[in-house]
Amino acid sequence: MIEYPKQLDILFKQLLLYGAKPIIIGGFVRDFLLGIPSKDIDIEVYHIASFTELEKVLGQFGTINSVGKSFGVCKLQFEGIEIDFTLPRTESKIAMGHKGFDVTINPNLDFHSAFLRRDFTINAIGFDIAEKKILDPFHGMSDLKNKILRAVDVKTFMDDPLRILRAVQFYARFHLKIDNSLLKLCQNMVEKNILKELPKDRIFEEIKKLLLKSEQPSLGFKLLEKFGAYNYFVELQEIEHNNYEAVLKTIDSMKKLLTSHEKTNIVLMLASVCSYFNSEQTIRFIQRLTHEKQLLAKILPLIENIWKIDFIYSNGFTNSQLYELATKVNIEELLILSKALNLSKDSYKEDIIKKRVIELNILNQPMTPLLLGRDILTLKNSLKLKIQPSKQFATILEKGYQAQINEDFFSHEEALAWLRRYLLQKNNFLFP
Repeated sequence: MIEYPKQLDILFKQLLLYGAKPIIIGGFVRDFLLGIPSKDIDIEVYHIASFTELEKVLGQFGTINSVGKSFGVCKLQFEGIEIDFTLPRTESKIAMGHKGFDVTINPNLDFHSAFLRRDFTINAIGFDIAEKKILDPFHGMSDLKNKILRAVDVKTFMDDPLRILRAVQFYARFHLKIDNSLLKLCQNMVEKNILKELPKDRIFEEIKKLLLKSEQPSLGFKLLEKFGAYNYFVELQEIEHNNYEAVLKTIDSMKKLLTSHEKTNIVLMLASVCSYFNSEQTIRFIQRLTHEKQLLAKILPLIENIWKIDFIYSNGFTNSQLYELATKVNIEELLILSKALNLSKDSYKEDIIKKRVIELNILNQPMTPLLLGRDILTLKNSLKLKIQPSKQFATILEKGYQAQINEDFFSHEEALAWLRRYLLQKNNFLFP
């Protein structure tokens, strides 16, 4: 018996009254058997002729998102639960990539035949709502119990290159042993360079699951290496052996230090992967994974500044050094990365620096500038200077901010006094 959210019973009842046969499939069943909470539910609906008829039944429960209908999927948000509905189908490979399939809907397809297209036996388990029984045509429950990752069908597995990366993240997330035939299959697929068929966003989604959902993501990277996939992730191949081992330890250490914010966590996890890359390697690696420029803009400063924590601390860090660092990087994230790199050692230095930057109010942001453009305009009028807003304003404000970093002044009044002296000293040069 599989326990599912009881508010779905009204939806299931309506499908059954219509003569349809709803079956909970895939990850929800797998996770329930593993004792893992799951929010997303996939339901395959048999004995219903088309998506049009399915939408007619489901429409009374909310708005249907049919964006994936051409691939046999539609979505419904119901009672705070996201549900993916599919119809039983067969697929034949017609083009490269994970979307290069001709999909044929067959409402009367039997469960065994429908599930031949699924990737792993542990994901080919269903729960029949009407009969209240588990359907397990490929012995996925046995493989789950014995912690074995096995392909459902060699031919259908080879059709989708994304399954290589799915194998990696499931292997790491659930601490599985990989079936020898599946290992050889993935190695052969990688050797054919088919990962290049995949769009970045699909690769990134699987890497994110590996990094965020695995207790020990390094297991997944070791399997990627075993598959020969570092021919694709070439930067990992370029690292010296000792540094590579350090990277794996850093990735696992970072898992113990993550925050409550997923976007911050993916930045930190990717930064830990890149922790021994140079700037060029970091850019190449991140751009191979994603088009998200903001992500690279957060990760690159972490890589370029990570070794400054040790340097600043060992040289008796000053406020000015920390103010300067805050203009380049999010210091809190940098300290977390530093702690991950040094987790096996004492991490007192990060705690001491964190206490100081909190006092300086620069933990997650640069110091707020005391001087603004309006201050220049005010003094321009009082001093009767011949100056108009221009690039010179930006130059003056940059000089003022650097003076603030150097602690030449501490208040707005002191900042205005500094600005007055600076403008008068520079008047002949800047404002003829």
